Amino acid sequence: MSFFLTLAAASAVGFLFLKKKVPGGVMVGALVGTVVLNIGTGLAYMPAAAKTIAQITAGAFIGASIRRSDMRRMPKLAKPAAILLCSMLILNLVLGVIIHATSKLDWMTSFFCAVPGGMSDTPIIAAEMGADGAAVAFMQFFRLLGGVGIFPAIIMMSTRHEEPAELSGQREEAGEPAGKPSVPATVAVAAVCGVAGKLSGIPVGTLIFAMAGTAALELITGRAAIPMYLKRTAQVLSGAYIGSSIGLQELLDLRHLILPVCLLVAAYLLNCFLVSAMLHRFCGMPRREAMLVATPAGATDMALISGDLGISSLDLNVLQIIRMITVVSIFPQIIRLTVILIG
Repeated sequence: MSFFLTLAAASAVGFLFLKKKVPGGVMVGALVGTVVLNIGTGLAYMPAAAKTIAQITAGAFIGASIRRSDMRRMPKLAKPAAILLCSMLILNLVLGVIIHATSKLDWMTSFFCAVPGGMSDTPIIAAEMGADGAAVAFMQFFRLLGGVGIFPAIIMMSTRHEEPAELSGQREEAGEPAGKPSVPATVAVAAVCGVAGKLSGIPVGTLIFAMAGTAALELITGRAAIPMYLKRTAQVLSGAYIGSSIGLQELLDLRHLILPVCLLVAAYLLNCFLVSAMLHRFCGMPRREAMLVATPAGATDMALISGDLGISSLDLNVLQIIRMITVVSIFPQIIRLTVILIG
């Protein structure tokens, strides 16, 4: 009974936040709805299986978005990708130290609070690795809020004299697998690979294996497909899983994160200017496009925002995919190693 009540509260508020266009609305709403239920009644409950399902779905969604043309384009984007990823990794580690020093958070949580990943993926990965999922979700929400609510206006103001860039890169359809997309096949492959990843004992193995299996299905057969409603379901489960562990005291403890939040957003804004300057100088990328590449929002969010800002760049989309894959598969391993070395 508690499970269905929690699922209903999470779904209702998640849907409301989505309609109100709140950044990361489904997961944030699910988290808020579950927290309210938990504080008000103490009945919030989500089984551990919810976390596994959310990770499998998130991995499948990322894997299904990869195309052969993207893979062919990636070597040509090696230099900008290296600049982007190295700068974000360094910033992630530095911010983790600063967040740890300015808050009561442990090392693992501090580093995950600064991960430039997706709002849906990062908190559930953090929880998988023993971090405080609530604190990570709180910090990631404000990073995303800055990325989609503040950064675009600053980018437009900073590049208002720049001429609109021509289309950079092309997503070629020739040579792509012509199989008919199959949701059941995709779910089956993702589930089998995700369970194998969980049993492997590799940190975040569930998501990584599900992503790899789905990507292989798409690249070989062209049949991978994860509809948006399944992604929304995973976001609800993630938000509800994290929210069910938050009571009144845990919620009050989040007030100590106000300073770290301000430092986080300010640091990523500065990084946006510095990295875009390097991409412009060393890779010949237009300033507006370069700033969008360096904006720490989700890949889907950036695809939508770039259109609003008059940027039609497929290289931007591929770089965001590279960042997304790297952040969910490699950054957690580096963070884990760093925490071990510190401890």
